[in-house]
Amino acid sequence: MSWARFKKYYYQSPGLGLGIDISRIPFTEDFLQKMEAPMQQAFSDMAALENGAIANPDENRMVGHYWLRSPELAPSNELSDAISDTLSAIKKFTQQIHSKEIRSANGKMFTQLLVIGIGGSALGPQLVNHALGQPGADKLSVSFFDNTDPDGMDYVLAGLTGKLDTTLVIVVSKSGGTLETRNGMLEAAAAFKTAGIDYSKQFVAVTGEGSKLDLISKQENWLANFPMWDWVGGRTSELCAVGLLPAALQGLDIDAMLEGAAAMDAVTRTTSTRENPAALLALMWHFATDGRGAKDMVVLPYKDRLLLFSRYLQQLVMESLGKERDLQGKVVNQGLAVYGNKGSTDQHAYVQQLREGVSNFFVTFIEVLKDREGPSMNVDDGITTGDYLQGFYLGTRDALSEKDRASITITIDEVSPRTLGMLIALYERVVGLYASLIGVNAYHQPGVEAGKKAASGVIELQRQLTTALQGAVGCAHTADELAGMVGGSAELAFKILEHLSANGTVRKNVKTPWFESTYTV
Repeated sequence: MSWARFKKYYYQSPGLGLGIDISRIPFTEDFLQKMEAPMQQAFSDMAALENGAIANPDENRMVGHYWLRSPELAPSNELSDAISDTLSAIKKFTQQIHSKEIRSANGKMFTQLLVIGIGGSALGPQLVNHALGQPGADKLSVSFFDNTDPDGMDYVLAGLTGKLDTTLVIVVSKSGGTLETRNGMLEAAAAFKTAGIDYSKQFVAVTGEGSKLDLISKQENWLANFPMWDWVGGRTSELCAVGLLPAALQGLDIDAMLEGAAAMDAVTRTTSTRENPAALLALMWHFATDGRGAKDMVVLPYKDRLLLFSRYLQQLVMESLGKERDLQGKVVNQGLAVYGNKGSTDQHAYVQQLREGVSNFFVTFIEVLKDREGPSMNVDDGITTGDYLQGFYLGTRDALSEKDRASITITIDEVSPRTLGMLIALYERVVGLYASLIGVNAYHQPGVEAGKKAASGVIELQRQLTTALQGAVGCAHTADELAGMVGGSAELAFKILEHLSANGTVRKNVKTPWFESTYTV
């Protein structure tokens, strides 16, 4: 790659401490010129969104995550005050916890924090916790229930053995009816009851006003309740109470996170494409994937602290852009698949295929210039471990370029609350602009809702199968027979019965062939 092309297509903002290298994406000036008109329309769409337009037409909702870091930009004083008042409430509650003004049910100082949520209600807080936490120095040690896996919850609770009486629990669900989160809440409450602790004095809700969770938290007189608004999606909720509350309780600088996000928002509002880092990235995504997701994006942060960034982006990008239909209702099957881990670990995993296998991807490298706090020892003459990390990043980038594998590099000065806020805001804007370029609604998730509906059908079938078995005590039936009795799918019945058998709910009589095995209670 030539120095001349690098100079021409390297974006740098010293004020932000951000650099973006798009020179290794093989676009031409003709492409940029062709895309200028669509990009200007995307800028216009984004401006309308920020001004309070119904940017999520399917759900008839505004989209306001940008207001979270600049409340003065909200389209009404009511919304602006709600954002500012919530931030003040988060800070006040945090101060009361840290100063021991608010104590546990047994009068002890809180030392642990358990966050219960799933998807955007967990990924953002997990990213921030891993990126910025300081074990041994954090105000509260943070753990998560982010699934409905009972063994996973047992694993987390095992780490809290003898600590539940000093554990603060945050339950996060926008709708208040998310089943995975509801289940985690019930499991946590049961653990508190077993330990003889009044969980209501240690539970906090983050949810929509009037939701099931909101009502439960108020009926049971939980310790506190913080709002989620219908104009903030789960995947863009890190900078509202969803993410700010656990970060503040952990002892992190949430003001710096908000300031970093606001600074990035200001830069990415410019309608000069060459000076807008989010626009440049959106255009590179469009070029690299033919504007239809023809290639995947591999995210490789060369920093352990950003290990979870690829998972965070996975939801933000894929849930936002993976859509069957465009805004006109035409079937387009859009999307952009995202996967990744971290460098240089992946040089010993799948970089071999990236360089020499199927060319069905482009890479986004994330480079962090500052190695650590304080000096590093030399592991070779004049060479530190951080020098090796950069060497592996640059070497991998060049090795991929030799085989015409395209890549982007995002460079930040350090991992800090400010820079993490910047990265979150940058990719939120990229997703919004790219969605405009390809004409999809980035702010709904009908596929997720379809999965939830199907899951409810499975649970109902389980109830019917259990009822059928209980009504025929002593009689053994195959999965096929039981499915016929309740009018359900034989395959689903088999899967459900196998699960129930493994957990002792039904008894299985194993036969050959396997589908002649019978089940009874």
